[in-house]
Amino acid sequence: LKFHDIPNTVASACHAAADLGVWMLNVHALGGTRMLTAAREGIERSGHASLLIAVTILTSMDEHDLAAVGLAGTPEDNVRRLAVLAESCGLDGVVCSSRETAMLRGQVSDNFLLVTPGIRPSGSAPDDQRRIMTPVEAVSHGASYLVIGRPVTQADDPVGVLRTINSELAAVSAPS
Repeated sequence: LKFHDIPNTVASACHAAADLGVWMLNVHALGGTRMLTAAREGIERSGHASLLIAVTILTSMDEHDLAAVGLAGTPEDNVRRLAVLAESCGLDGVVCSSRETAMLRGQVSDNFLLVTPGIRPSGSAPDDQRRIMTPVEAVSHGASYLVIGRPVTQADDPVGVLRTINSELAAVSAPS
């Protein structure tokens, strides 16, 4: 779920999703302070512990795409600004490209979640993603959770792809 609407609508949607037991909800950070705060309050009113994260800048966007929608600066500048905003509103984390995770680790608290889409195993096509990393690179840069879509869902052997990713991650996290 990914919400971006007026604060009251987003608060109601987050409350309803939390009531249904949704583990993690996304809102767009560009919805601003009032919407982000309303989303958090909607979840709190539900009495459930759903995680609330904010999408910063889509991994399919680059500086030219940002300029086309009226946002100045680099994706990194915008991600930093929106992540700090999300944390100040009490959210649990953000969705950001793995290229921004190392930078964000110095800007946000240690327990602030960094959820990274645009993850592409070695040899995978980038598709429409522009700011990508491999699973191992993303984890080494500080990602909390990886979002791996098409390389798994469109693979001839999705389970095999996941096994390979798990093996690669286990190899880098194993004690030497």
